[in-house]
Amino acid sequence: MTAMGYDAPGKADVFRAETVKVPVPAPGQVLIRVAWAGVNRPDVIQRQGFYPPPPGASPICGLEVSGTIVAIGDGVEPELLNQTVCALTPGGGYAEYCVTDARHCLPVPRGMSLKDAGAIPETLFTVWHNVFERGMASEGDTFLVHGGTSGIGTMAIQLAKAFGITVIATAGSDEKCGVIRDLGADLVINYKTQDFVEEVKAFTGGPGDARGVDVVLDMVSGDYVARNLQCLAEDGRHVTIAVLGGLKATIDMALVMRKRLTLTGSTLRPRTEDFKALLAEEIHQVAWPLFEDGTVRPVMHSAFPLREVGKAHALMESGELVGKIVLEVAGG
Repeated sequence: MTAMGYDAPGKADVFRAETVKVPVPAPGQVLIRVAWAGVNRPDVIQRQGFYPPPPGASPICGLEVSGTIVAIGDGVEPELLNQTVCALTPGGGYAEYCVTDARHCLPVPRGMSLKDAGAIPETLFTVWHNVFERGMASEGDTFLVHGGTSGIGTMAIQLAKAFGITVIATAGSDEKCGVIRDLGADLVINYKTQDFVEEVKAFTGGPGDARGVDVVLDMVSGDYVARNLQCLAEDGRHVTIAVLGGLKATIDMALVMRKRLTLTGSTLRPRTEDFKALLAEEIHQVAWPLFEDGTVRPVMHSAFPLREVGKAHALMESGELVGKIVLEVAGG
């Protein structure tokens, strides 16, 4: 099969097409003929050499795919054969065929294209675990998400609104702010022209008696962390999923104690297969109906042929996108 690999980490143009063996599904796994593969920030970080695949995972980038199950390993229900699915993968998505745990697959909703389905799993699993499980966001909460036009941001806004949560989102241009406003955000902040801390305080009650937000989803880290903590209400939860602004932060621990704040974070890829299976089961039961009825859909920015993955990575690194990028492998 054809896959997109590279000889050594580097810039977006290091990718090259290579011919490799089609993987064989191990017990509990399925082999998917890939139609579309999503492009995500962790793929970029892996290509740069800073996010190596976990032991046993394919060295090929690609953490989510859509397509058709064409082979199954021992112990997998036979009825999964020939089913169209989207799936979270431990790697290997930038290829014509990909293996993953059968329990990490979700059925493509009727009426949804494989293109859209291929843009869902990585962002959905990440948002669900971090916003609703680790962040414990629930109906009536107020939620602040940075990077509102990213794949994560657009997914988080839609899901939060669907579950009755007030959403505050930041973006870096008036055009991007308009997009996340259309997605349903209750307050949109242009972080380049506005101070998000002051805007959050004003929205949640004013400078002197601001209540603050219940949950912050942070993809920036660095000096954003101290500012995020100023935005949190008592018993608020700060969840970090990326460190684009720096690995380290200086924070006021007296503020943490006084407000009884919780600071947490996670990375999804290294988690166990069993953990991801439980996450997939919960998503299928609770969140998937929102995709089946069209309440939540991925926001799509652009698509590239598989062999042009370097252009897709360059676009993601530029930040000039709204929503998701996907790679067309077999289409459909």
